Amino acid sequence: MKVDKKALIRWKVYIDRSKMYIGYINLFMMVTIFIGAIKNTDIGKFLLSNVYVAIPILIVVFIFCALLLGYWDSKLGIRSEEMRNLSLQNPVQREILVTIRDIKQEQEKILTKIELLESNK
Repeated sequence: MKVDKKALIRWKVYIDRSKMYIGYINLFMMVTIFIGAIKNTDIGKFLLSNVYVAIPILIVVFIFCALLLGYWDSKLGIRSEEMRNLSLQNPVQREILVTIRDIKQEQEKILTKIELLESNK
């Protein structure tokens, strides 16, 4: 049985890209469950009785919290550190990084030789 690697990789990419949208669906389901859980409380009764005011306020609060979390993540560098660690574990990206380091070292050597040649003139 022959496996088409390109098709498998393409399918994996499609699945990875769909994770974001699945996350939105998951968020909607969690909000629905949360509303169902609090509807018999005083806060839940208030939110349900003032739904046209509560929903826009909750959306604004959600967006504010999401922006705040994103800001903290950017400031602390959590995601970038995670991506750096993942790229070091990927053999192809590791090879690219090693090649770039070698090129930089060779470039420094060449620049040093050029400076020596220019100073000897």
